[in-house]
Parts: sequence; structure tokens; C-alpha cells
Amino acid sequence: QAQAGWLQHDFGHLSVFSKSRWNHWVHKFVIGHLKGAPASWWNHLHFQHHAKPNCFRKDPDVNMHPLFFALGKTLSVELGVQKKKFMPYNHQHKYFFIIGPPALVPLYFQWYIFYFAVQRKQWVDLVWMLSFYIRFFLTYLPLLGVKGILGLHLLVRFIESNWFVWVTQMNHIPMHIDYDKNEDWFSTQLQATCNVHQSLFNDWFSGHLNFQIEHHLFPTMPRHNYWK
Repeated sequence: QAQAGWLQHDFGHLSVFSKSRWNHWVHKFVIGHLKGAPASWWNHLHFQHHAKPNCFRKDPDVNMHPLFFALGKTLSVELGVQKKKFMPYNHQHKYFFIIGPPALVPLYFQWYIFYFAVQRKQWVDLVWMLSFYIRFFLTYLPLLGVKGILGLHLLVRFIESNWFVWVTQMNHIPMHIDYDKNEDWFSTQLQATCNVHQSLFNDWFSGHLNFQIEHHLFPTMPRHNYWK
């Protein structure tokens, strides 16, 4: 599931086939049938992220501020001045492990993707999503039963969520997070991204998103070329 996530990311950025139409078609199959999520939902969120990375209220990936975490120096100081407190932020480095990685995919994404598809009437995406769940149930029902299937699905999503959150946060959250300053596009991308050392394991584990700087500057570049 994690590797299928990095794969759909490649198709979503039109970086596999030379024709955009082919990328869109296969993207719907990979994220819909192999992962059970709508392509339209991913495009809606991810394109906003690339347009304004780490810009509060414009990048959906930092919407957890200030509800769960205090992100970035500027926004954190602002919360302190306002004495605005939703969580004990001085302990966020401890509860991050409980709230962030384990909960995002199985608890939040799991219901929101269906809500998104129905609300926006993305019926084609919804059919692709249902094909994933039908295949999953038909494959494992004879082996595990209903309770076993639900347990397996939750376990897979729990592990995937930890994997996904660590990879996606390590190359953005340590960087500059603030309101949109309307700076030039190039500077905005560089201030919000950082790389992680290249290695065979890191490349595989992160789907080459350890080269986050290169990815944000050249989002349609095939991932195996980032290191060059």
C-alpha cells in the first residue's frame, strides 16, 4: 500500500508516460483500485500543496496548526501572544507519535475520502474505490471472516499511516512555515522543502521523496532522475 502510494504520486504528477491522458487513466486505476481512494481528492489537495507549500491556510498539509500542533516559529509565537491553546503544545513532540502517524490514514482519511467523492459527485472515482473494497473482501473473506478482514484492513492502514506521515513530514515540517508572503515561486519552494540523504533504502522507503527540493522544482520529472 505504501509503495502504491508513491506510485500513484508519480502518475498524479504526469511523470511516467509522455502523454498526460495516459497518466490520468493509470492514476485513477492505481489510487482507486489498488488503494481505494479518489484521484480527484488527491489532485485537489496535492496541487494546492505544490502551489503554496507550508503556507498556512493555503497548503492543506499544514492545516493541523493550531488544532493539534504549533507549527513554525512565526505561527507559534503568534499563538503564544494570543494565549491561544487547543493542545499542550510544549508536549507536542511526545503526543505527535500518538496523534499524527497512527491516526491520519485509518481514522481521518478513511471516512473523508468517501465524503469527498460523494459531495463532489466524483462517481467514476467512487466506482474505482468500491472496486478496491470489493476485491479486498472477496479475496480475504473466505480466509479471515468479517472480523478478520476489518482487523487486517485496520492493521494495514495503521502501518501505512506511520510510514506515510514520517516520509511526508520529514521533508517539509522542519522548514519555514508561515502565512503566504507572496514571494516568488522559486523562493517559496526552496524555503518549504528539504532533502534526506540518498541511499538505496531511503530512495525505496520514501519513493524518492527524499529528493523533495528537486521534486518541488521539477514536479513532472521522473523520480529516478532526481539524484542527477
